[in-house]
Amino acid sequence: MRHNKKFNHLGRKTAHRSSLLANMTISLIFHKRINTTLAKAKALRVYAEPIINRAKEDTMANRRLVFSYLQNKEAVKILFQEIAEKIGKRPGGYTRILKTGNRLGDNAQTCFIELVDYNEAMLKDAEAGKSKTRRSRRKKAAPAAEAAAETPAEAPETPAAE
Repeated sequence: MRHNKKFNHLGRKTAHRSSLLANMTISLIFHKRINTTLAKAKALRVYAEPIINRAKEDTMANRRLVFSYLQNKEAVKILFQEIAEKIGKRPGGYTRILKTGNRLGDNAQTCFIELVDYNEAMLKDAEAGKSKTRRSRRKKAAPAAEAAAETPAEAPETPAAE
């Protein structure tokens, strides 16, 4: 019976799956964005987000724990210095999955998985949309209607026909 065995095994044995996810996490830390299949990306998100969350608090215990998963000193250094600085205030959701369609060879669903705070194009769009800080029930057309009502009152300065 399969009681409480909900995560995707990805068609691999445990050791192969854990090393695959560790290598993908290292690549995600180095490159900030990787292209993979949707199933691997969803499994990677479950694996990587708790590791990234550990980087918020820079202690020796957290560094050793993250190193036990990743086995890469450079990745741990980048995670605790650069990435932790950007995600410090974020309460969760450090990765984003963007679907890109199906692969030609085997028709597998492909996607990008990226660190949220490193996509410059989306950050610019979010800042542009954030300019309005408070919502108002007042209609914006009302001041324009008042201005339009004032201009016809001043218009009758044309010479009268005799």
